[in-house]
Amino acid sequence: MQQKKGVTPGKAMLAAISGYAMDGFDLLILGFMLPAISLSLALDPSQAGSLVTWTLIGAVIGGVVFGHLSDKLGRIRVLTFTILMFSVFTGLCAFAQGYWDLLAYRTLAGVGLGGEFGIGMALIAEAWPANKRNRASAWVGIGWQLGVLLAAFITPLLLTYIGWRGMFLVGLLPAAASFFIRRGLGEPEGFTRHVDVHQGLSFAARLKLLCKDAATTKASLGIFILCSVQNFGYYGLMIWMPAYLSSRFGFSLTKSGLWTAVTVVGMTLGIWLFGMLADRFARWKIFLLYQAGAVVMVVAYAQLRDPMMMLFAGAVMGMFVNGMIGGYGALISDTYPVQVRATAQNVLFNLGRGVGGFGPLVIGLLAMQFSFTAAITLLALIYLLDIFATLFLLPKKQGSEDTLGAIG
Repeated sequence: MQQKKGVTPGKAMLAAISGYAMDGFDLLILGFMLPAISLSLALDPSQAGSLVTWTLIGAVIGGVVFGHLSDKLGRIRVLTFTILMFSVFTGLCAFAQGYWDLLAYRTLAGVGLGGEFGIGMALIAEAWPANKRNRASAWVGIGWQLGVLLAAFITPLLLTYIGWRGMFLVGLLPAAASFFIRRGLGEPEGFTRHVDVHQGLSFAARLKLLCKDAATTKASLGIFILCSVQNFGYYGLMIWMPAYLSSRFGFSLTKSGLWTAVTVVGMTLGIWLFGMLADRFARWKIFLLYQAGAVVMVVAYAQLRDPMMMLFAGAVMGMFVNGMIGGYGALISDTYPVQVRATAQNVLFNLGRGVGGFGPLVIGLLAMQFSFTAAITLLALIYLLDIFATLFLLPKKQGSEDTLGAIG
């Protein structure tokens, strides 16, 4: 089959950012809609939290399946299919009649979402030069925050008028935009250069490459821990932040959205700064800086009593807690060779996202048993695990060119 002209760095960036923005938009509007969905369908807090959890479990399944297919068939082709799958099942969510059918639609929409992060990061790694890989990966991470910011601003404005069913239909718009952006794009030259090797590997062979020797197994474990902590902390905070602000200060949905948006602005700054720093200094040291900052700021944020102080502290906390996402795509791309890159990205990140999916559920249970303050304070402990993994498990190399050689 004749290959299309290779994708340019700019178009690759636009394709990756649009998909990840759609991912962030979808999950935050779900967080804002949980109270309305719970009231409409008579869901208890555990059932409401499980809608997020199972969306992320679906993302794990999609990540594993679509990562392999992307390494075998091509980045753009598989990314386009994942958008179509997400769109179909997100649209069906608007017509759900009860908990179980909504849970099924959310899970299957999550399967479609599962390919976005990893395939997009692999696409960027193969379309951009290695010495700019950290900042390019960080820009893709900012795409998520753009989607989240859009959701934080428009959901409070529209939810009252169109309801949660209408909001699911609104969620189709970013998916449609992403689909049309990707139409007609070719594959990156970094992929097509090794297309025969890509197609010749089985799914089992790709998975084995993630644990091919002791050094690679240690690296995979360390990356999995970072991805798990990242997602657990992020979803635990962001899904319940509107409810936390409402219960503590009596904030309206609109005001909670503003406070959440300020936190997201801090996250965006943190991601951009991480990418710039990691291209200039040792990336693992930047990880340590952000992880230590996350421990301090999560504890400090939970103790605050003044709403205005929480507004500014939330931005600083967001910078450290989510800024680290700016380094994961480049870290994984530098650690694994091109023929397994999307599989590694999607398997490791989405397994971490599956673990992170329990964040909203755990925070909800702790809040019911104790308080939101206690639940958020306990989140600080998970970043100590991050520090251990960075010091003793993560590979220290970065900026490698595409290779079919050993991982090391």
